[in-house]
Amino acid sequence: MASENQNKRPFPHNNNNPTTRASPTCPSSTKKCIGDEKMVGTANNGRFRQAFSVVNGGQDLGPNSAPASNAGSECGGIEFTREDVEALLNEKPKRKDRFNLKERCDNMVEYIKRLKLCIKWFQELEGSYLLEQEKLQNTLDSAEQKCNEIEVLMKNKEEELNSIIMELRRNYTSLQEKFTKEESDKLAAMDCLAREKEARLNIERSQASLSEELARAQRDLLSANQKISSLNDMYKRLQEYNTSLQQYNGKLHTDLSTVEDELKRIEKDKATMVESLSMLRGQLTMSRASQDEAIKQKDALVNEAACLRAELYQVRDDRDRLQSQAQALTTDMVKYKESSEKYSAELDILTTRTSELEATCLSQNNQLKILHTQLAVAEEKLQLSDSSALETRTEYEGQKKLINELQTRLADAEFKLVEGEMLRKKLHNTILELKGNIRVFCRVRPLLPDDGISTEGKVITYPTSTEILGRGIDVGQNGQKHSFTFDQVFMPDATQDDVFVEISQLVQSALDGYKVCIFAYGQTGSGKTYTMMGRPGHPEQKGLIPRSLEQIFQTRQALKAQGWRYEMQVSMLEIYNETIRDLLSTNRSSSTDNGVAGKQYAIKHDGNGNTHVSDLTILDVRSAKEVSFLLDQAEQSRSVGKTQMNEQSSRSHFVFTLRIFGINESTEQQVQGVLNLIDLAGSERLSKSGSTGDRLKETQAINKSLSSLSDVIFALAKKEDHIPFRNSKLTYLLQPCLGGDSKTLMFVNISPDPSSVGESLCSLRFAARVNACEIGIPRRQTSNNVRPSDSRLSYG
Repeated sequence: MASENQNKRPFPHNNNNPTTRASPTCPSSTKKCIGDEKMVGTANNGRFRQAFSVVNGGQDLGPNSAPASNAGSECGGIEFTREDVEALLNEKPKRKDRFNLKERCDNMVEYIKRLKLCIKWFQELEGSYLLEQEKLQNTLDSAEQKCNEIEVLMKNKEEELNSIIMELRRNYTSLQEKFTKEESDKLAAMDCLAREKEARLNIERSQASLSEELARAQRDLLSANQKISSLNDMYKRLQEYNTSLQQYNGKLHTDLSTVEDELKRIEKDKATMVESLSMLRGQLTMSRASQDEAIKQKDALVNEAACLRAELYQVRDDRDRLQSQAQALTTDMVKYKESSEKYSAELDILTTRTSELEATCLSQNNQLKILHTQLAVAEEKLQLSDSSALETRTEYEGQKKLINELQTRLADAEFKLVEGEMLRKKLHNTILELKGNIRVFCRVRPLLPDDGISTEGKVITYPTSTEILGRGIDVGQNGQKHSFTFDQVFMPDATQDDVFVEISQLVQSALDGYKVCIFAYGQTGSGKTYTMMGRPGHPEQKGLIPRSLEQIFQTRQALKAQGWRYEMQVSMLEIYNETIRDLLSTNRSSSTDNGVAGKQYAIKHDGNGNTHVSDLTILDVRSAKEVSFLLDQAEQSRSVGKTQMNEQSSRSHFVFTLRIFGINESTEQQVQGVLNLIDLAGSERLSKSGSTGDRLKETQAINKSLSSLSDVIFALAKKEDHIPFRNSKLTYLLQPCLGGDSKTLMFVNISPDPSSVGESLCSLRFAARVNACEIGIPRRQTSNNVRPSDSRLSYG
């Protein structure tokens, strides 16, 4: 077997020649001494070397003996050590007989053969070294060429990335200009729509006034028709009354003829009455003709005369009464002579009534003419109103079409606006991933009944400018406004589903093989636990952790069709008073209740950026229901307490970790992703929380760990050489998320209570510093190797 110095040069050389030097101890000047180094050659064809004692092991080779040879080499598998070479050089010839020259010559020949054998061995060794050196030189040249090619490729890639970034910036600028233009078009369309609405309201007002005038004209027409019907009824009553009077006069003539001598004066009066009655008949005939004409025009209104029949019945009663009076006069004709004066008075009364009836008939005729005139005027107005209403309807239809067109354009503009906003978010996320920044979302909880009311108005407002719409927040304090801008700002009316939609793609990255970390930060009572866990018993108010698990398991089921198979592991812990507690441990309650110190969990980081917690309970899960059960178990084990700021205040930092291992059975590609969801304990002031005893110690530990987190963020923002991750268990556990290659998102939760405006400003300033930190570009964890046997969960 070759010695440990097999790959070393056998001796130093100058000008690529073996080093030889004349030694004064050499027996001849033609002999050359080998260097002081140990000389070991490689065995040919994998054979072991032979000791030099085979050649000169204290025995002299005979004249006919030759060294062992191998194919292509006279040295065969013989190797020389330093001691062998020195022994060969220092060997002195044996002189049994000083004058035996033949023996001395044979010994010298044998010695020369051994020297030639050693020299040939050195030459072959040097040739092999030179050949190996040439091979190494060729390998070095090819490696340098490959390195140069890789550098050129890297430069080309860098130029391509720079061009892509420039192209993205130009696209972003063009999209921003298009967005501004669409916003201006939208505002112009809204102004036009407002003007159209105002014009439509004016048209509706004019139409309403015309409708009121039309209704008044119809009411006037109805009243005129009613008056006409009443006049017709009056004419009928007068006709019947005149008929009764004629009958009555006829009877009177019959009675007066029997007493002609006594009633001459009455006959003359009767003649005059007959003449007056004939005149009345003519007038009644004329009124009857006009009445017929009015009846023909208003046949549709004849049915309404039934209401006045009662008056007709009354006239008939009067006629019957008069008939009875006439009969009484007939029976009392004998007594008429005595009451002639009385009859004359009655005749005068009848004459007066007849004249009154004539005057009434004339006045009714005049009223009828006036009503006809009013009816014609009303019909003209009705025609005018119908034509104007038709024009108004036509104009209204045109305005309606224009409004529909404007609404369609407005819907298209809003759709383009939504698409532009989605593209802007995608480009923004891409830019953030290229920069390696920590993304920050701000969420403001609604006002609670216990919150105070500010005398200066709203403490928190939201800017409405297009550039920062949905991303800006303003906080007022002592009359001064502080403005902040983040990746997303959720107003108090935002639902849990609205919040999860914005982080769903980030959760999806864990299945793609990335390390993902989402943590909630804010003061006590600002809604961190509600954001992460939701409200128990209300499915519609589930938090980010249950929704993320549902999405992951649903996507896992959908990816089975593409050949992907996933295994998942869950662990949950809390950091309470700078001590790690395993929330899934089965003997945790007994050890902590008895006051016995539990397990000491150690945090360790490996070279791949993964974090391991020793002795932590890690469970395999196969469905979202299993994880929900474990979450309920961990929630019951978590440390909570009551303070003046929150009745159910979390007194520890809660860390939920889901480790995902996936393999594609068709391509044999493997991915390893980690999803960390963290609910930090809330910062609070001792003066406001009123903590004492154990609560005081908890508050001090919480504030200390959050202060250490702030120190880490400040050091990252200043890009200092030393980052104080080891100052607390929290920052040491989050080291891969804050200083590694993971995708990190922070929720900063804000309370709108005016008494908490100071804490809100501190949280927002801290979130702004976090948003400015660059932690490196996220790296996907993929491999084609076999999964290691120890696949325990890590937090990296």
